[in-house]
Amino acid sequence: MRAASRTAAGKGVQFSASPVLDVKLPVWRSRVVLFVMFAAFAALAGRALWLQGLSTEFLQKQGASRYARTLELPATRGKITDRNGQVLASSMPVKAVWAIPEDVSEAPAEKLRELARLLEMNERDLRKKLDSDRTFVYLKRQVEQDTVDKILKLGIAGIETRKEYKRYYPEGEVLAHIVGFTNVEDAGQEGMELAFQKNLAGITGSRRVIKDRLGRVVEDIGATRTPHDGKDLTLSIDRKIQYIAFSHLKEAVDKHKAKAAGIVVLDVKTGEVLALANLPTYNPNDRSRLTGDQLRNRVLTDIFEPGSIMKPFTVALALENKLVTPTTNIQTAPGRITIGKATIGDAHAHGLLTVAQVLEKSSNVGTAKIALQMQPQQMWEMFTAVGLGQQPKLDFPGAVAGRVRPYKSWKPIEQATMSYGHGISTSLIQMAQSYLIFARNGEMIPITFHKTTDQPIGHRVISEKTARDVREMLEMAAGPTGTAPKAQVPGYRVAGKTGTAHKLAGRQYVNKYVASFVGFAPVSNPRIIVAVMVDEPSAGMHYGGQVAAPVFSAVTANVLRAMNVSPDTAVTDIIIPADALKESL
Repeated sequence: MRAASRTAAGKGVQFSASPVLDVKLPVWRSRVVLFVMFAAFAALAGRALWLQGLSTEFLQKQGASRYARTLELPATRGKITDRNGQVLASSMPVKAVWAIPEDVSEAPAEKLRELARLLEMNERDLRKKLDSDRTFVYLKRQVEQDTVDKILKLGIAGIETRKEYKRYYPEGEVLAHIVGFTNVEDAGQEGMELAFQKNLAGITGSRRVIKDRLGRVVEDIGATRTPHDGKDLTLSIDRKIQYIAFSHLKEAVDKHKAKAAGIVVLDVKTGEVLALANLPTYNPNDRSRLTGDQLRNRVLTDIFEPGSIMKPFTVALALENKLVTPTTNIQTAPGRITIGKATIGDAHAHGLLTVAQVLEKSSNVGTAKIALQMQPQQMWEMFTAVGLGQQPKLDFPGAVAGRVRPYKSWKPIEQATMSYGHGISTSLIQMAQSYLIFARNGEMIPITFHKTTDQPIGHRVISEKTARDVREMLEMAAGPTGTAPKAQVPGYRVAGKTGTAHKLAGRQYVNKYVASFVGFAPVSNPRIIVAVMVDEPSAGMHYGGQVAAPVFSAVTANVLRAMNVSPDTAVTDIIIPADALKESL
């Protein structure tokens, strides 16, 4: 065969003359092939034009979404400090531990067990988180750096960390209700942290980077926005005064087995809140067992019937309208009075009392008789002028208004009971602020949680003479023959009023009490107002003079010394008469 082929080639026979290779193709077939090839090239050219020309922006975005990331650059949250610059809340750097489940799934069981221990998690819960088809999952937020170092030493593939911040509160439970706390995202949830979230948080920054599939940054691609740290916040609170108030309040709650309690200390000169404490409280650094009862800022959010601490306002109004003088006689015998179908009474009969003695002895009957000489509108205007029934103008979440019903609906018995603090509701901070008119010679000023150096602008509620007269009466009430001899402070003249109010259950009063005391010192030149409320004391004593007045005494004594306020009377032994330990309700 090979020889024949060579012979044919040598004789000049054409290769195509072979019958095997002599194939006849139709003309249309080659044209179809040519057309198909042309169409293919045209499609490719069109597709290239579409991708490289018309769809460039879309494709670039799609590509960037797969490898480019915008990293958030967190701003440092501003510090919260007391009036003297002591830090009450600050941010400390921590790490968030996260994982790429696909990569972690192949880690040895003993390493996963150790990882769960370091993260303080159940191993089953950890594996449940890792059993995910997601490319990113948080394992734990706000992990301390020393723990993070131990986790990274395990060398588990797919375990990564990112920087974040955790709030730290040096004073713990002592200042919890004022400062509040933040959540895991570092956003304020309660107290000042919530009220000033915008200023404290600052503005986060960002930068654009290229990441590989393991989440590692391989290149910066610009577009950086610088973060702006939050502003620091300076409060009016004095840390030392706060601790004094908190510790003495806690002693009273423990001693009297009370359900709850609250205390507030105001600066008479500026209206600044120097201390505010509540019990029960909580530790903002560890909120694992936080309950709603612990969270309540009772000084601002809880309302109660104030009882006899309202009597000075009734007397002041009568003095202001010249209906009585401090020496006007009021007959309180036989210790009770019937108004309509209702009867109100004193704890024990006093007989004939002057107006000053009505306040000193805390006579319900005497106060009611004084009140019924006035128009309901006059009393309502007095109560609202000192802020009762109105939401306090404070930069603080949750402050309540209390309730003072419209005067047009008052019945005589209601007017009488409101004169001594029943049928009206208020918060403790409202009562503390209202006593400013007696401490500031008749002037009312706003109160604040911010440190201030400006002289506050107030408005006059009563005359200076009326304020001085009531102040003298309140000094008698806190004296040896008054209802609060236990409120006295060695070396300082004090003035104030006790309150003991039955609590309402539904529409009926029950044998549960709120004991209170509001007062100020020194009387010669008032510097502080201290208001105390103890809810449901249950260890045998429940009168304001027995439960709340001693707290006032202890706090006032320590605070005045801490503020270097000079004594205004000789330091003598305080004698408390045995018959002065009870008061009317």
